[in-house]
Amino acid sequence: MKKTLLLLSLLAGFAVPFKTMAQEAYTLTPFDGAIFYGMYGETVSEPVPEGLIRNSNSSYGRMLTQEELDAFGNTLTMTVTLSPLCDNYDRIGNVNLAFVPKGQTTYDYNEVKRIEIGRFITPFMRLTNTTVTEVPYVYDLNHLTNLFHDEALTAVYDLWIELEVYGYQGGPGQGGAAVEIPICANRKDVYMGSLTFESTTDENIATPASSFVTPLSFKYELKNYTLDGTDVLDQTVRSLYVTLDAPVQNAQLHIITSNHGSNSQGEEYVRRNHFIYFDDELKLQYKPGGVSCIPYLQYNTQVNCIYYQCNGTSNPPVMPDDDAYWYWNNWCPGDKIPNRVVELGDLAAGLHTYRIEVPDAVFAGDQGYFPMSVYLTGEGIDGLVLDKQTFLKEAVSVYPNPTNDFVTINTGGLAIKSVNVVNTLGQNVYTGSSDKIDMTQFQSGIYMVKIAFDNNQSVIKKIIKE
Repeated sequence: MKKTLLLLSLLAGFAVPFKTMAQEAYTLTPFDGAIFYGMYGETVSEPVPEGLIRNSNSSYGRMLTQEELDAFGNTLTMTVTLSPLCDNYDRIGNVNLAFVPKGQTTYDYNEVKRIEIGRFITPFMRLTNTTVTEVPYVYDLNHLTNLFHDEALTAVYDLWIELEVYGYQGGPGQGGAAVEIPICANRKDVYMGSLTFESTTDENIATPASSFVTPLSFKYELKNYTLDGTDVLDQTVRSLYVTLDAPVQNAQLHIITSNHGSNSQGEEYVRRNHFIYFDDELKLQYKPGGVSCIPYLQYNTQVNCIYYQCNGTSNPPVMPDDDAYWYWNNWCPGDKIPNRVVELGDLAAGLHTYRIEVPDAVFAGDQGYFPMSVYLTGEGIDGLVLDKQTFLKEAVSVYPNPTNDFVTINTGGLAIKSVNVVNTLGQNVYTGSSDKIDMTQFQSGIYMVKIAFDNNQSVIKKIIKE
């Protein structure tokens, strides 16, 4: 009996649970009624809620303290709640986790890495409606708790939550709340937003010994009519690269995409097959939307031509609650955009490639884009792993710029595989493999230089010919 008790005592001594194992639930509200302002106006000087920083009219940031991080268990639910102010149209919003160098009380938005952890579409919601006054968006984010408890990550970076809501009041000739809701004339506020985390501890969920995250893309505008939006002009394709310094277990890709456009014939209203490849192997195929939006009609208190059959009357009928009728929709105003997860299993150390293809995308009249966020998580490496493309862009340069004759490519020590120069018409005007380009015969203008390296990475540089 004594031996049994001694063995149980020794086994108990080896258990290393979360610091929060004894808790039943933990609730944190980083944003409580934050006011967002028009996305196109100058940054407002209105007071900022305590503990927040204003990145722009559409974005607030709030640091998670070490005490708060320690209080999270290993399950996590995030709820974003929006209330209408003076924007009654459908817009995009998102939540990010930003990695800010330790000890900073603020940061330059464009200088820090981040991952998008939730995206949503605001509804057609009328401020003067008293029946429904808020819309919720709920996300399961259990995998983030591994990062919250990763000491290698939090020793170097503070973790900031960003809530972003993009809105616009409209105006004469444009419609919108500024002219459709009398009390909204000349106002700048567009939405009120809150965000709450709820966390518990589930003893059935294994705790990894290590965890890492590598941001691959943040709201990259995938589109086929500019080299800034695709790998190849007229093809909707984008490749991203990551080099792992050690093997990784239980790797996951996290992907958020949504179709947007600015005309009724654009990609926003056409469903396309999306293909996700990892290391040239097809891992996921999906076509967004295609299901009835009627469950979210309750939040769309402003009559609109998505939920209602606009026929010129003051009381138009509601669209049918039938999936077949919604064959054209990519998303619903008042609903969240899916967080898609691809299980990759174990990955070897070395270079890996992510690629998305949307081969049927048309982008009529060079309109529309697919904002794409991608990040990779797994076990076996600690902390934040920056994608090598970040360093590649910084290491490679093309000079002199502007130029009137020759340019030289500084490769940062990488071996060049090919060099292509493309003009503003999308025409390839030069192909080679040297680190020097003779541009004496080129017409004056702007050119894109795409440099591919032997390690299968590539970078694009813009250069001006005088």
